[in-house]
Amino acid sequence: MPEDFLQLHLKALPYFRALLRSIEATFYQDLELPSPILDMGCGDGHFGSVTFDRKIDIGVDPDLPSLQEAQTRQAYHSLIQSDGAILPLPAGSIASAFSNSVLEHIPHLDRVLAELGRVMRTGAPLVFTVPNPGYRSELSFPRWLTRMRLPGLAERYTEWFMRMSRTWNMFYEPGWQERLQTAGFEIERTFRYFSPRALSVLEWGHYFGAPTLLPRKLTGRWIIAPTNWNLALTDRIVRQYYEEPRTEHGTYSFYLARRI
Repeated sequence: MPEDFLQLHLKALPYFRALLRSIEATFYQDLELPSPILDMGCGDGHFGSVTFDRKIDIGVDPDLPSLQEAQTRQAYHSLIQSDGAILPLPAGSIASAFSNSVLEHIPHLDRVLAELGRVMRTGAPLVFTVPNPGYRSELSFPRWLTRMRLPGLAERYTEWFMRMSRTWNMFYEPGWQERLQTAGFEIERTFRYFSPRALSVLEWGHYFGAPTLLPRKLTGRWIIAPTNWNLALTDRIVRQYYEEPRTEHGTYSFYLARRI
């Protein structure tokens, strides 16, 4: 029976993050990722620990507290503190890599892609998920403000939301193809997912999920009672988005590229 990634993520994360991450976790289940595997932007290691049924060879992240938390999950053979632009790895030493909802946050994106190109073997797959420009254009509150004839306020809110979510790199397929080709990759497969309706759940979750900040600060856990009864209503509300089909109007994009 396929893993219920929504339940696994709801028990550990604020619901809006759980929704997106659980959808993305399903994409990796039929992928062949040979070892050694590199996770670029592993964070606290939760996604890697839930998504894969084996240890990942190398996790990379610039944030030391996140790496320390990842260490406790025991989902990685080794962890490296780095912003991704310089990796202490030999050229051609990595057989596959993935980066889940990370590349949009990196200001020096081209340097990171070039470094991935250096450390990955010829033919090695690179899998990543990122928001596309729909993440910006389909935000629900700015669209409402625009309908209220407040376009200036809508734009200011949008800019604030991008800064708050630290989202800078949003491209459609041609933009990613250009950057990947420069770094020595070619796109093998891509599709869009996460409808504008699902994005609204994510957008408003930043506010409705704020109460989870307190237990996180006090206990290190986002969810105090990760039980089925406590999460039943949340599950019922967000499961429809977890199960929705992929759509060309999706605000996020999946890419499978290959080192050439």
